[in-house]
Amino acid sequence: MTVEEKDPIAEGSARMKALAEAAKAASSRGPAPVHLWNPEHCGEIDIVIKADGSWLYRGSPIERPALVKLFSTVLRRDPDGYVLVTPVEKLSITVEDAPFLAVELASEGEGPDRLIRFRTNVDETLDAGPDNPLKFEEGEGGAFKPYVKVRGDLWALLARSAVYDLVDLAEEVDGRLGVWSRGAFFPMREAVA
Repeated sequence: MTVEEKDPIAEGSARMKALAEAAKAASSRGPAPVHLWNPEHCGEIDIVIKADGSWLYRGSPIERPALVKLFSTVLRRDPDGYVLVTPVEKLSITVEDAPFLAVELASEGEGPDRLIRFRTNVDETLDAGPDNPLKFEEGEGGAFKPYVKVRGDLWALLARSAVYDLVDLAEEVDGRLGVWSRGAFFPMREAVA
């Protein structure tokens, strides 16, 4: 390799390190204000968020939870896809399903007074309600796939244990089966007569 040629592995590692440092500086207090940042698109970085919530870099798991948590604070969904963004750089990444996984559910109260709180795989907590609605989609083979909005256009797929907990809270209201949280009712489907 000549001096003029760039080593793609070294360049990728340098970009990953620079992104981590920029993310750390930009998000020292929770999620960064990525909605305010509009830097030039700098290309792609080989990061994939798998459907199970794991993050891969160049096909290998990112095994440092602190690094995954850090990158999650500068994640945004643009009309053309998911990006990691700092004040000076924007890089496309791949997300297989949802960028987050809701791994734990806690509930208190009943009916319209119920509060459902989720914890994500990056240790964010959020309360389902008007600001963080639930949505229900159908997956492969008719599978039930509930999601909760985290922020912006970023959603968390509920982990299997959280799905079971959520289904246990379901009640019928006006012929619709669903759950209450923060005064909002989220219908799962029409109730079966």
